[in-house]
Amino acid sequence: MLEKADLKNGERILITGASGGVGSAAIQLAKRRGAEVIAVSGESKFEEVRRPGADHVIARGQSLLNSLEKDSIQVVADLVAGPQWPELLEVLARGGRYVASGAIAGPMVELDVRTLYLKDLSLLGSTWQPQKVFENLIGIEVANQNL
Repeated sequence: MLEKADLKNGERILITGASGGVGSAAIQLAKRRGAEVIAVSGESKFEEVRRPGADHVIARGQSLLNSLEKDSIQVVADLVAGPQWPELLEVLARGGRYVASGAIAGPMVELDVRTLYLKDLSLLGSTWQPQKVFENLIGIEVANQNL
């Protein structure tokens, strides 16, 4: 997800579903890229989400617009979708990138297309990654191996 969204050093990323396995991995990998990580999770799991490196944690269900400024995030890595989805685009900065790899809160969302084009956003799906992502993740050369 982070490779697809081209997360860069110094950018701010919002990760939903941060207390799960994929969310926890995304936190750690975003920190390795030098990003500031804002994680969304249930309040009972705040410490669990801070441990792998989240800089800030927002309670699941809390308004993102009350916690973050509009246009303040460069990348959203979304594992949740659901009814709060429009707020994810509101916090994205002009030219921001949204990448999804899950919809545990519900697959149907509402999109105001004007937000998409007026903010020049990129919406990305992520289920498959090129070999180099796997190589970078585990730190070995596997390009010539059949896995």
